[in-house]
Amino acid sequence: MSKRHPIIAVTGSSGAGTTTTGRIFSRIFASEGIRAARVSGDSFHRYTRDQMTVLAEKGRYGQRNHFSLDANHVDRLEGLFYDYSVSGSGQYRTYVHDEDLHLIRQGYEPGTFTPWAPLPSDTDLLFYEGLHGGIVSEHYNLAQYVDLLIGVVPIVNLEWMQKIYRDTNERGYSQEAVVKTIINRMDAYVTDIVPQFSHTHVNFQRVPMVDTSNPFVVREVPNDDESLIVIRFRDHRDIDFPYLLQMIPNSHMSRHDTLVIPGTKLPLAMDLIVRPMVLELMAHKQFA
Repeated sequence: MSKRHPIIAVTGSSGAGTTTTGRIFSRIFASEGIRAARVSGDSFHRYTRDQMTVLAEKGRYGQRNHFSLDANHVDRLEGLFYDYSVSGSGQYRTYVHDEDLHLIRQGYEPGTFTPWAPLPSDTDLLFYEGLHGGIVSEHYNLAQYVDLLIGVVPIVNLEWMQKIYRDTNERGYSQEAVVKTIINRMDAYVTDIVPQFSHTHVNFQRVPMVDTSNPFVVREVPNDDESLIVIRFRDHRDIDFPYLLQMIPNSHMSRHDTLVIPGTKLPLAMDLIVRPMVLELMAHKQFA
């Protein structure tokens, strides 16, 4: 961790909702005048889309199994976290998605990467959003560099539903292909993704209040009105629970470290919880 060069990481699997969480952070950064160097976990995939297809045909990683640590430059991501914590700089790149039209117009092919380049200079903090921001393993320890680690973790049936809906409606994949990807990623999900949520400072877990017992046949993802958000704090002694209960209608505590809120109140709750944490990082930065 670094008081002068803080790092915030939002970690969660594909379809979990890290992108939505990233937008909430963006609004906080904009309103507080914070200059964030933004890095996506996709940028640290080891292989292009075509290379992953070839490897899958050879029996490696399965179909689009970017959950696996071996399929990613986790060493370079850890190097970025270290470099930024020390000097406020580091190397990153961008993975080109099908919807990244501004990069495609520049001549980059979807499923490839832009060249490695230095982070923008003179930033206040590093903001990471992706799969592996909280990795602690035999060979890596990224969590040690992260000043604020947020987990976004729908219960698994809902996570699958959100991924199926996104990848079929927004990315053009067939449901059969998406389900196959989910199955191929299961081992890496258990060994590489889930353990991170024991290292997070705060977890936001969406729980549906409707039947999702067979996520592969349900056609509609439960909306905010049909969900609750379970929020677990690692350092619960630092949290003003009476204030949060007063400010968030229909919220309650289920354990000494856990707040439960209506799904519609996630943006409000995240702002009330996260904004003070971000401002505290900025205050420590001023006096470092």
